[in-house]
Amino acid sequence: MTAILKVDTIQDTAGNNIINESSDTITIGASGDTTNIIGTLQNNGSALSFATVNGITNAQQWRITAAQNNMDNGDHVTNNWEQADSYGYGGIGSAMSQSSGIFTFPSTGVWLVQFTYNGSDGTSQTYVGGQITSTTDNSNYSIAVQGNSSIDANSYYTGTINFMFDVTNTTTHKIRFAVHCQNNGISLSGNTNRTDTGAVFIRLGDT
Repeated sequence: MTAILKVDTIQDTAGNNIINESSDTITIGASGDTTNIIGTLQNNGSALSFATVNGITNAQQWRITAAQNNMDNGDHVTNNWEQADSYGYGGIGSAMSQSSGIFTFPSTGVWLVQFTYNGSDGTSQTYVGGQITSTTDNSNYSIAVQGNSSIDANSYYTGTINFMFDVTNTTTHKIRFAVHCQNNGISLSGNTNRTDTGAVFIRLGDT
C-alpha cells in the first residue's frame, strides 16, 4: 500500500521549522543551523561538488613587470613577477606564491594554467615561442605544453598556451614558464601597468 504524507512544514520537538515548502521553494533548516548531507547531493541525477555549487573558487593573473633579454632556448622566466594590480583587476581566492619563477598553488585541485608571451628578436627564427613546464616531485621539470611560431629578423612574436594541471599535492606539484627558440638571445616583453607576458591560474574543481 502506498502512503502519502501531505504537509507544508516539518518541525523539530522544540517547535522550530526544519523543512518548509512555500511557493514551490523548499527550505531546509534555518539561520544558524548546520545541515549535514549523508550520501551524495545531486542535481537531476548528477552529483554536485563544492566547485559545481560555488563555481570558480580561485582565479588570478600574474605578469612580468620588465623585459627579460638575452634568453636562450629553454631558459625559464625567473625575474620580475607580480600579481596584476591595475585598471580594475580582480582575482578570486588565495594568491599563488612565487619564487624565482616557480609557482606554488594555494590548494589542491585541477587547475587551468595559461601562459601568454610577447617578445622580439633581431634575427630570424624558424621556431620561437613559450613553454609551460611542470613538476610532480618538486625537483624534475618536464615540458607539458609548447608553442611555436616563426619570425623574420627584427620582428615580434606572440602566443598563448594552456595546460590543465592536476595538483594533488601543493608541496610537490609546481609550474614554471620558459622560452623556446632556434637561435639564442631572444627578448620577452614586460610591463608593470599591463600584461605583455604573463600567466593565468584558474581552479576548475577538485582533484
